[in-house]
Amino acid sequence: MTTADLLNETRNAENAAQPPQPEVHEGHAPLFPDEEASAFRNQWQRIQGSFVDEPREAVQQADELVASTIKRLAQGFADERGRMEQDWSRGGEVSTEDLRQALRRYRSFFDRLLSV
Repeated sequence: MTTADLLNETRNAENAAQPPQPEVHEGHAPLFPDEEASAFRNQWQRIQGSFVDEPREAVQQADELVASTIKRLAQGFADERGRMEQDWSRGGEVSTEDLRQALRRYRSFFDRLLSV
């Protein structure tokens, strides 16, 4: 094996050990705060790493993580809608910018759903 082959193997191993970075698409609003998204990614890495030793348990944990992530996502949208509805019910105004940001998050999520 050459030195170049050893370097490539080392780089590949290092890259495999790094958690995948989120794809950044212009115009896509983040669905989760950075810290929460990072926690989800770290959980996924642990699950994926356990597959070789415990494949059935890894799949069960993956199912639970996906379900909890979807639940958290739905809760985030519901919380945001609730805040706006409270403002409206008190006769308050939600700024056009707040509404634009909310619509942007909905559009971003909807586009991602359809592209999967």
